[in-house]
Amino acid sequence: MNSETIKINGRVYNSLQIEELKVTANSDDSWENEIYTFLKNWFDDSDEIITYTSGSTGKPKEIRLSKNTMRNSARMTNAFFKLDASKTAFLCLPASYIAGKMMLVRALVGGFDLITVEPKANPFEQINVSLDFTAITPYQLHHSAETLKLYPVKNIIVGGGHVNSALEKLAEEIPAAMFETYGMTETASHIALRRFNGLEKSNCFTVLKDVSIRLDERNCLIIKANHLLDDEIITNDVVELISEDSFKWLGRADAVINSGGVKIHPEQVEKKIEDLISKSYFIYSVQDDILENKVVLVIESEEYPFDEMNELKDQLQSRLKKFEIPKEIYFLPRFVYSSGNKILKKETLAEIKKR
Repeated sequence: MNSETIKINGRVYNSLQIEELKVTANSDDSWENEIYTFLKNWFDDSDEIITYTSGSTGKPKEIRLSKNTMRNSARMTNAFFKLDASKTAFLCLPASYIAGKMMLVRALVGGFDLITVEPKANPFEQINVSLDFTAITPYQLHHSAETLKLYPVKNIIVGGGHVNSALEKLAEEIPAAMFETYGMTETASHIALRRFNGLEKSNCFTVLKDVSIRLDERNCLIIKANHLLDDEIITNDVVELISEDSFKWLGRADAVINSGGVKIHPEQVEKKIEDLISKSYFIYSVQDDILENKVVLVIESEEYPFDEMNELKDQLQSRLKKFEIPKEIYFLPRFVYSSGNKILKKETLAEIKKR
């Protein structure tokens, strides 16, 4: 029998007591019962947990993670942030995703108290205790920034999407140490962190202990972490190696736009213009008879008035290289999002074409 225990909202549970966490009045996929379901699976006799990739870059796929891999990943994070039984952490992510699952595993391994609330845009409005650690999404950071300027949290990791300069600016006045994560479902959460506020702010990711990195012939990152996986992980992330343990993320190899023979990283174009557009947006491509693929800009907004559109076009012309300049600008009042609040770009463009 599994002898591990977990402390949730001040109470310790073992494998025999987790049935008390099931909320019979709620549906099985309620946020509370997602926690119960994960812990029930954790305490069973199997060696694996089944989870799924986010689906933001393709169809979600099933991933089987060994419980030992998840424990080792949790120990790595707990050691970095000095999380032990004297600490308090906060779960405000769905336990149906790897980020939420790993918060539970960190509590299992570290013995600290895990405060749980319903995942919301601003989950910090719901509690009034000091926190040593939590994990949130960029979406939650955007909606929680004002609260976090006053709320006592020691360390916050932000994952599930890119932390852009607008979010970094929001974080400037937040006293918590804030870190962007780099990782994937296959590595059971992050293997590298980037501090993006405070005196230790950096533009590079630094890998955690016992993780090594190198590049392949595409300049994509290859990860070796024996305590997590036996084999190397070959990613589709194009990076610039800064040192043997740090790198700058440039974009996805499978997102590169080939326009007129010129290769364009949409993520780098987005970074160049992020102070020009206050709404959510992304750079994408559509087929073109002459260029093969042409760059387009998609903005989550009603269509701009004539003068505002012309001003934006002028700004894009002055900011971007010739082949980076969007040939079309599309608008949609509400993008298509995944259940984890990630923009589904292909589906969003399909909605635009229906209009």
